[in-house]
Amino acid sequence: MNKNDLISAVADNSGLSKSDAAAAVEGVFGAIEKALSNGDEVRLVGFGTFSVARRKASTGRNPRTGEPMTIKASNQPKFKAGKGLKDAVN
Repeated sequence: MNKNDLISAVADNSGLSKSDAAAAVEGVFGAIEKALSNGDEVRLVGFGTFSVARRKASTGRNPRTGEPMTIKASNQPKFKAGKGLKDAVN
């Protein structure tokens, strides 16, 4: 399922028009993105938790040359599925 399929599913399930459903989906994604960029986590009970993990700097190797290179520290988004989602999948 891609974003357009998700928007269509939201429109069908909620009775909204596709443009309203697109605005709702974009609004949810934007709110999650903003919360994560502020360092917060987003907990959706029964669905899962979006959070940010700090990845520390490390040393890797360039696959072409084999030379060592430094990989800088970064923030990585994470998602941990909740019990309701795990039960629905299994």
